[in-house]
Amino acid sequence: MAPPPTLQELISIVRQDARSDQPLDQLVAASAAAAQLQETTDALLGHFVDRCRRDGRSWTEISAALGVTKQAVHKRFAPALADQIIGATPSPAFERFTDRARRVAAQSRKIADRLGSPVVGPEHVLLALYVEPQGLAARALAAMDVTEDAVRTQIRALTTPGGQPAAEPGIAELPTATPPATGPPYSDDARRVLRDALAVALEFSHNYIGTEHLLLGLYRNEESAAARILAESGAPEATARAHIVDMLRGFSSGQ
Repeated sequence: MAPPPTLQELISIVRQDARSDQPLDQLVAASAAAAQLQETTDALLGHFVDRCRRDGRSWTEISAALGVTKQAVHKRFAPALADQIIGATPSPAFERFTDRARRVAAQSRKIADRLGSPVVGPEHVLLALYVEPQGLAARALAAMDVTEDAVRTQIRALTTPGGQPAAEPGIAELPTATPPATGPPYSDDARRVLRDALAVALEFSHNYIGTEHLLLGLYRNEESAAARILAESGAPEATARAHIVDMLRGFSSGQ
């Protein structure tokens, strides 16, 4: 393999690419070059991490090979792998969703429509989690004392001019297993929830996406309405994850 560029070679490239000989201009050029190098190295490692995952290697094995913690590998590579999977399938794609998660996705569109929203936002996904009270997400929310009524009230306050009450979204009859083809489209933030839910599932080494992955995915975009509602409700991500891990551990032990 050809050796990578030396530091001196990189410095020479930066000086050539900079707009002038001024140190600040060269710093800007160096920053751009470093970002490109980081993107390339991430893509290189991501390619072989993906190959290892396809070969059945665990995150523990991968983290040991890289000499870092499993949590560090999750944080660095799971979102990129999720992007690759989603990029190769229709978006949003629901093939990996459990029946409960599909019903939540379908309900989120109904809730957005009843609230008069032109798009489905993360907040609608959050409220839709209550359509499956036996799902791990709803059970985790209940354990954190985050009620459906409280979430609905905060959504109305966030999305209605002047904070006036909006139409009652309610939880209607369970929709079909496949999310409906009509209704408000998913916003970019809602699509990100689906991506982040897949990333969470990959972190757990799960080959499905359940309501628990959707809930934890809602935390990833800290600027979204759903993340703010959860934060203001005193339901941090660490607590939600702890409840979910505990419930999953109970399933695996046969309890």
